[in-house]
Formats: sequence, C-alpha cells, structure tokens
Amino acid sequence: MDTNLIIILAVVGVVLLIVISIYNKLVRSRNLVHEGWSGIETQLKRRADLIPNIVETVKGYATHEKGTFEEVTRLRTASQGGAATIEERAAMERQISSMIGKIMAVAEAYPELKADANFRDLQNKLAEVEEQINLSRRYYNGTARNYNDLVQTVPSNIVAGLTGFKTAQYFEIDDPADRAAPKVKFG
Repeated sequence: MDTNLIIILAVVGVVLLIVISIYNKLVRSRNLVHEGWSGIETQLKRRADLIPNIVETVKGYATHEKGTFEEVTRLRTASQGGAATIEERAAMERQISSMIGKIMAVAEAYPELKADANFRDLQNKLAEVEEQINLSRRYYNGTARNYNDLVQTVPSNIVAGLTGFKTAQYFEIDDPADRAAPKVKFG
C-alpha cells in the first residue's frame, strides 16, 4: 500500500472518530435537556393538582373574590392542555403564579383562614412545590445552557449543524411585574 493512502485513511479515521464522539456528546446533552424538562413538567403537575384544593379552601372564606378563583381555575385547566413552546408555557405559568399570589393575599385578610389547619397544610405544600419548580427550572436551564454551548461552539457546532441539532429554549418564568406584591381590592 502507498504511504499516502495509509496517512489519508488514518486521518479520515481520526476525523470520523472525533465526529462520532461529538455527535454522541450532543445526544447525551440533548437527553439531559429532555430530562430537565420532564422534571419541570412533574412539578407543574403537582402544583396544578394543589390549586383546586387551595381555591376551594379559600373560596369558603372569601366568596366575593369569585373572579380571582374562576381565573386561576381557568389558567390551571389551560396549563394542563399544554403549550406549543416553552415560551408559551412560561407565560402561562407566570399568570398562574400571579393568581396564586392574589389568592394568598386574599387569605392574609382572613385570620380564621390563616389559622385553619387544612389551609396551612396546603400553603406549605404549595411553597414546597414552588421551591421544587425553581430547582427543576434551574436544572433544566443549566442543561439547556450546556447543550446550547455544544451546539454553538467550534467544532461541535459543525456536527450539530450537519445533523440538525438546534438550540434549546430557556424556561424563564420570572417577570419583573411578578415581583411586585399583588393588589387585592375588596368592595
């Protein structure tokens, strides 16, 4: 065999091994992103399951806040239907968080409700779920960042482009408007 042919075959073999290695790394990273999203979905489902219990508990004390309860129930139902994109889901979850804040503000106005053991238990569970959602979101966004780094940096961006890997969207539900305390008006 010709020495040049052996060198060419060796170079092609090394390049092929590098491409396979990069491709496998991209697949593993994308799978971590999917795993992270699954964790978020699980926690959002837990929160959606708690919402009707909280609404019913608070509703008994604050019957004049019917519109708030109907809106949070509508949003919960809509969120269970899913959203086409991560951005749409984040917008929906921002609305739900805002409505839950309003319900908790209503609850603060009723000392007998704050003393109710069922309500306190539901409130604690909701706080725990909200913390789990934050942890899941951070995990997902971290894996999305690592995956996006692979998709966008050399040399893996070449393999990603050739094999159809696209960047992942971040799941951001924090909105500056959500940081303001909800305003509840009676009357």
